[in-house]
Amino acid sequence: MSSTPASAPISNPTPKAHFGSRLPFFYGWIVVGIAFITMAISVNARTSFSLLFPPILDEFGWARGTIAATFSIGFVVSTVLTPFIGALMDRFGPRIVLPLGGVLTSIGLTTSIYATEPWHFYITLGVLVVGGSVFMSYIGHTLFVPNWFDRKRGLAVGLAFSGVGVGSILLFPWMQYAIQTEGWRFSAVVIAIVILAILVPLNAIFQRHRPRDLGLEPDGVKLADPAESGAAKKDSRENRIVDAEWLETEWTVVKAMRTSRFWWLAFSFVTSLYAWYAVQVHQTRYLIDVGISAEVAAVALGLVGLTGIFGQIVVGALSDRIGRELAWSFSLMGFLLTYACLFILREQPSEWLMYVMVGLQGFLGYGMASVFGAVPADLFSGKNYGSIFGVLGAVSSAGAAIGPWATGVFFDIWGDYENAFVIAMVICAFSIAAMWIAGPRNVILTSGQARKI
Repeated sequence: MSSTPASAPISNPTPKAHFGSRLPFFYGWIVVGIAFITMAISVNARTSFSLLFPPILDEFGWARGTIAATFSIGFVVSTVLTPFIGALMDRFGPRIVLPLGGVLTSIGLTTSIYATEPWHFYITLGVLVVGGSVFMSYIGHTLFVPNWFDRKRGLAVGLAFSGVGVGSILLFPWMQYAIQTEGWRFSAVVIAIVILAILVPLNAIFQRHRPRDLGLEPDGVKLADPAESGAAKKDSRENRIVDAEWLETEWTVVKAMRTSRFWWLAFSFVTSLYAWYAVQVHQTRYLIDVGISAEVAAVALGLVGLTGIFGQIVVGALSDRIGRELAWSFSLMGFLLTYACLFILREQPSEWLMYVMVGLQGFLGYGMASVFGAVPADLFSGKNYGSIFGVLGAVSSAGAAIGPWATGVFFDIWGDYENAFVIAMVICAFSIAAMWIAGPRNVILTSGQARKI
């Protein structure tokens, strides 16, 4: 892994040296930019299964449940892989881990065109595509992007994650057109080529695990400049530390799991993902059930993703100013009020209320992802951070698995979604409470909180 020596001159007047001396200062934003591009393509390569699903059904004539199991199998594999990916990141860094995921995803997409049996799709689009994409998705990037920032960690994570929404707007319309004109196999191969040609080399060449790989500290400070480094530390760390003993601990997975803070954070994450995925899976069907047209319901789902772009950026930046707990509370209140709107829509179906629901879910709810990515790094940063977050991410994934399933079961039991939505609102409240009990503010303040003291 290449690095810039601390003793390298930074005042050489030649243009080349001048550019080199400026590059490290903003290299963290280069990391974010590459993450943005990677998320835009990789996460949507996984989500594109929803577009491949209908033509595969039409071609082979299998039962929906048979082929839909592809995504479920891939999700289970992703959960199992998460701790392993965290350990890989600690050992090898993103220049190996992300390209590995890109190669696996590309192999899965390419080999899927030869599938003739359901189990072929389980391996290709399930294990390889869904499982491989997790190396490059929210989990993979949460393992290293937060390392590059301290004062603007929430904003940086939000910007990186917003690539998913932008990518869906650009990629899905093209992919649907390609499926209709050239067939689903053509679109799968093109996405595989894009991943191999763009994402794999981009991450292998430019991505870095930690600022120290380039002789920097978080926020672009040069380690070779003691005055600059000290000033930045005073502004971003010394005035913010609340629990020095916690921050000085060399955390391991075992040590972290022995703390109540780890489990309160895990509970907050589990319940938040329950709320996120339950509404994501069931809202379109519910809107149609209450009288909203299928076309308008589909538009609503798209608008959630669009508004979510802004939600992730704004809530992430807001968390740097007002603290992680308050930002998390706003996001989960967004989901809680989303369920409240859906509850009311049953008695008073109207498109304007549906759009209020869309705004609450996207502008507030989706901002949760930025805080999700920032808090673990606030609490457990260090050489074992990847392994710790890998376990935390695997535990948290239970919420994403349980939410849609439980909501469907509740519908089958009671014959409607009303009780399921009430339960989801209570779960949102539990998530907020658990984050406050975990209390990142009791370990280290955000830069905005410190400035108010």
